[in-house]
Parts: sequence; structure tokens; C-alpha cells
Amino acid sequence: MSLLGFALVFISVTLSAAAQTAFKSGVNRLDLAPDAGVMQQAMAFLTSPFVLTGLALYGVGTLLWLSALRHADLSLVYPFVSISFVMVSISGIVFLNEPVQAHRVIGLALIIAGLLVMSRG
Repeated sequence: MSLLGFALVFISVTLSAAAQTAFKSGVNRLDLAPDAGVMQQAMAFLTSPFVLTGLALYGVGTLLWLSALRHADLSLVYPFVSISFVMVSISGIVFLNEPVQAHRVIGLALIIAGLLVMSRG
């Protein structure tokens, strides 16, 4: 994969991970009644600045992803989407104060090892 293709994939995946963090942060800040209906929840989501930021990040990331697909084979670039699992986990720990758990760290290490194997082929 070219350097440009790699950069597009990496930035796209990074934006998707940031979007997930924004989504979680947004829904954590909502003050909804336990019996809130679907429409009330949807309106709360769609007016949350963090959720809207997440949607914007996904939009930009998708445009970059489409560009990346022009520069490399899908079968090569798509496995790199799995790095978002690593990024989201780190983001959850750093920004959302989620716990570090041994089984998750082992799983993330396996994902990274798989990507290293894929990138050599």
C-alpha cells in the first residue's frame, strides 16, 4: 500500500474511533427519564453537541475511506479497520475513565499481531 493510501486509512479509522468516543460522551451527558420514548431519545441524541460531532467525524472519515479505496485493494485495507478496536479501547480508558482489564489487553494485542501479519503479506 502506498504511503498516501496508508495515511488515508489511518486517518479515516482514527476519525471513526474519535466519533465513537464522542458518541459515548454525548449519551453519557444526556438526562433522559427512564421511561423516555424512542422519539424523545432520538431528539435528545440529535441535539447533543457530542453526538453531532461524532456524526461529523464519521462523515469526514467516510470520505477519506472512499479515497483510500481508490489507492489500495479492499482486501488489504479493510483489515486495518480492526485497529479502531485498539484506538477506541485506549480512548475509553484515557477519556472516559473505563477500567483496564487483562483479557481486553490480551485481545487488543492479538488484533495488533494479526495486523502485523497481514501487513507483511
